[in-house]
Amino acid sequence: MNRRFLYFGAAVCTGIAGILHLMLVPNSINAGIEYTTFFLISGLAQLFWVLPMIKKWGRIWYIIGTAGTAVLAGLTGYVVVDTVRNPQSTPPGITELAVAIEIFQAFYVIITGIIIVRKV
Repeated sequence: MNRRFLYFGAAVCTGIAGILHLMLVPNSINAGIEYTTFFLISGLAQLFWVLPMIKKWGRIWYIIGTAGTAVLAGLTGYVVVDTVRNPQSTPPGITELAVAIEIFQAFYVIITGIIIVRKV
């Protein structure tokens, strides 16, 4: 597999997840500052992480990105579960976007894991 596709694929996955997180910011304002802050910071962090992937900053950056994305996936998963359990306390309509975010985050972790293991 061409290594450029791996880096590009990882960058696209984290970038899309970041954009989707940012799309949740306006709807989350009424639900509470903790959700708004979470979506804003995680979205901006994931958009930033496109740069280390495209510029191939190195293994330590990929490990940090993978760990950070795993934490975000866990937190996003928590928000999904919280939404299902208590729909009145969370932003409306986040379930579909949250599932898409989880998918892109999972693909980022998988692709970046391949990059780390193969040392490409």
